[in-house]
Amino acid sequence: MQAQANERPGAVVLLSGGVDSTTVAYLARASGYAIYALSFDYGQRHRRELDAAAAVARAVEAVEHRVVRIDLAGIGGSSLTGHGEIPTGGVTDGIPSTWVPARNHIFLAVASGYAEVVGARAIYIGVSQVDYSGYPDCRAEFLEAYQRAADLASKQFVEEGRSIPVVAPLLHLSKAGTVRLGLALGVDYGLTWSCYQGGESPCGVCDSCRLRAEAFAAAGAVDPLVGRPR
Repeated sequence: MQAQANERPGAVVLLSGGVDSTTVAYLARASGYAIYALSFDYGQRHRRELDAAAAVARAVEAVEHRVVRIDLAGIGGSSLTGHGEIPTGGVTDGIPSTWVPARNHIFLAVASGYAEVVGARAIYIGVSQVDYSGYPDCRAEFLEAYQRAADLASKQFVEEGRSIPVVAPLLHLSKAGTVRLGLALGVDYGLTWSCYQGGESPCGVCDSCRLRAEAFAAAGAVDPLVGRPR
């Protein structure tokens, strides 16, 4: 594994174990990068997504898979960290209770530091602003502002003028488009996990399950977690 890292440029991939981050991990590998997978144990309701992330990291032959612990549950503000019930009424207008305040901002900050330490050339993140849950930190405006801040905080940028770009290849792609792209890349979506509830099988009613079901159906594909088009 380490030999591969020396032969190929590295990319840090923010890996949650879901459809989007998994597709991005496969895409980064197909683009010739050695993968440094970065996941977070941030106080989410279940560890199922971290198990999925570990499986995906093995599938893409990650050089490293780091799991960083950050207690975002301690600040509250999200049903994903146990503050309120997970909504099951379908995707609605506005920012839902499943948004975790500052999550992508914090995750990207850690990723930038990690990338500089390991000498990575890029940071990949699987956000999309097309059909998503309305999270403000999944938009191009946020990523553009973050990139400027990350450059100003980077030793190598200040001393050498070398930026570590944040790459969001799914930003303008629908989730159905993401599934089609992943299938073309050979993604094993049976390794992934999307449900906010955890458990042995997807609940099928939370926002994440609904978006996943709609994506597989629109892509004309079978979701391997349920074994039939949903």
